[in-house]
Order: sequence, then structure tokens, then C-alpha cells
Amino acid sequence: MPKIILSVLIGLFAPMIAFAQTTIPKVTLGISQGSTTGDVTVTLQVLLMLTILSLAPSILIMMTSFTRIIVILHFLRQAIGTQSMPPNQLVVGLALFLTMFVMQGTVDQIYETAWKPYKAGMMNIQDAYKTSQKPITEFMLRQTREKDLALFVKLSGRPQPETAADLPLSVVVPGFAISELRTAFQIGFLIYMPFLVIDMVVASVLMSMGMMMLPPAMVSLPFKILLFVLVDGWYLTVEAIVKGFK
Repeated sequence: MPKIILSVLIGLFAPMIAFAQTTIPKVTLGISQGSTTGDVTVTLQVLLMLTILSLAPSILIMMTSFTRIIVILHFLRQAIGTQSMPPNQLVVGLALFLTMFVMQGTVDQIYETAWKPYKAGMMNIQDAYKTSQKPITEFMLRQTREKDLALFVKLSGRPQPETAADLPLSVVVPGFAISELRTAFQIGFLIYMPFLVIDMVVASVLMSMGMMMLPPAMVSLPFKILLFVLVDGWYLTVEAIVKGFK
């Protein structure tokens, strides 16, 4: 039996291996001296792209609307009581696409004011970097409390700036992060309230009927799902999340 299986595998994969050896080109990576300034520019662009890709998860979490959205969606799932429904992959995917929708205007502004002039040779990389900071900083400052910004200005030991636009990203980003967490927890509390009322009513009814051994969460779950469907909960939740960004 093992000989039969081995012969079948060899018969299946031998043509593929032979084809790969004869037609697939060899790919090599190397470093050589550039002959023109264009070679240097392409190299710098590749390095810049790799740097952005390595920092992309941190940028997505700390400098966009993703943090607030993902926390609210997890609060919603916990409030309903469905521990793994929707699954984590679906929740994260929805949060990603909502983040893309919310950040579309900011990304377009960065593309028009920084990337296109840099690509056309009208701006060097330093000026493009400074220009690209302005739209994302303005977005974060619109969502950040002044109290949170003042906290990190105080902790950094910097002098009081004349305007919030003068603050560096090292101060704006952590202030934005804790402001987003605060807002997300506030919305999560409001989401919990109607479902908590249902849990309390169901628990009181079960106790009055002497059914203390029956878990209230098991009985209240269908009612919470029914309430969420009747009020069109996903529509209301997504509408509140998107409109919550100034």
C-alpha cells in the first residue's frame, strides 16, 4: 500500500517539478552601484515603502479611527452575549472597512498635497513628509480632548505651544489614543444598557417562578437578539460610529 501511494505521488508531481525546472525563471536579490540618479530614487522609494509597510499596523491602530471602531464592536458583541458570533475575523474586517470609509477624506488629502507633488518632482521627501503630517494631525486633533493633550505636553516637559497644530506627533498620537479609548468605553456603556435591562427582567422572572437553576443568560439571549434585529441594530451602530467622527 505505501508503495502504491508513493508511486501515485511521484506520477502527479514529477511533471510539475520538471516544468518548474525548465520554465520558471530564477529570482535573485543583490546590491550594486547605481549608474544614474533614477536608480537611487527607486531604491529610496523601495526603502520608504518597506518602512511604511512595517509600521502599517501601528499606524492603523494608533493614528486612525480603527481603535474606537473595534472596541465598540467588541462591546456590542459582549453586550448581546454571543461570545463568538460574529467571529473575530468578521469583526476586524468590518472595522477595517469602516476605518477606510472614515479616513477616506484624510487619505485623499495626503495623496493630493504630498504624494502627487513628490511623485511629480515638485517636492522633496522631507517636505512631502511634513506636508503629509498635517491632514492626519488635524484629524487626530479633532477627536482628542484638550485635557489629554495637556497631559502629554506636561509629561514630555515641553513648553506650552501657541496652538495645538504646533504639537509633534509624539504628543498628539498618545493623546488621541486615550481619547479614542475613552469615547469607545462611553459608547460601550450606552450599548450595554438596554441589554442589561433585558438580563435583569429575565433574571427577576426566573427567580419569581422558582427556576433559579436555569441560567438567565441562556433565556435572555434570544430576546436580546430579537431586540437587536427589530431596531435594526447594525444600521444604528454603524451610523452612530461614522457620525461620531468630526
